[in-house]
Amino acid sequence: MKALGLVGARAPTGFTTSFHEPKQKRLRNNPFCVSCSSSSKTVQEQAKTVVLKSEYKPGVFDDFFLNLFRNKLVQEVGWDSQKPGYDGLIEVVNRLMKMGKTNSDTIEAAVRVLRALFPPFLLELYKIFIAPLGRGKIAAMMVARVTALTCQWLMGPCKVNSVELPDGTLCSSGVFVERCKYLEESKCVGICINTCKFPTQTFFKDHMGVPLLMEPNFADYSCQFKFGVLASPHEDDSVLKEPCLEICPNAAKRRTVARNIDVTTCPKT
Repeated sequence: MKALGLVGARAPTGFTTSFHEPKQKRLRNNPFCVSCSSSSKTVQEQAKTVVLKSEYKPGVFDDFFLNLFRNKLVQEVGWDSQKPGYDGLIEVVNRLMKMGKTNSDTIEAAVRVLRALFPPFLLELYKIFIAPLGRGKIAAMMVARVTALTCQWLMGPCKVNSVELPDGTLCSSGVFVERCKYLEESKCVGICINTCKFPTQTFFKDHMGVPLLMEPNFADYSCQFKFGVLASPHEDDSVLKEPCLEICPNAAKRRTVARNIDVTTCPKT
């Protein structure tokens, strides 16, 4: 109402002609319009605020771990990539996926690679003497810390956190991966499931005596490790229903040529 009163009032002498100026000019000089523009700019600037993710800084032993893992993988596959570093590792992993006639073949091959990273007696001793301690909690907490310390070169930044065990208690035997580098670089749900999730769960349970449930999030590429929690059988895992990633190059090709083919489900799962 106050604004309407100002519009209806007689303009003071000397300012009467301002109401007969072109409309655009009046709007340009109107302080109310300037105020709105300034406010909108502030909102836009706030909307552009980006939360930066922490980035992993390579450690002194990372090259050693990468080369060790890659060498064992090459021995299993019988082939090596010409590319150096992590890019070459991903190419060897892709070759591993193509070698297996079934997903079970790929999982078993990946488990053999993991076993080859350790002296056989070490795994047996851990399973016999360490795994039973504290009803399994001590072993679960130990492997969680070792995983967080030694596997960031493969997965990216991660940290130990608390998870709920089957008995309802909380235990610091979890590892949360903020954004899995392995998944992001491989760009494939099938590679994640068949060369990482299922083999790793099997390896810790069968060869170290520590149950493990891994919960990858294909929306934000995070992953939750839950040591001390038993995973369901592979065929019952809901992860098998996950669709292909948008960034998957194979899925993109399938979308362009598909007719009566279901392109939502990853063919490698």
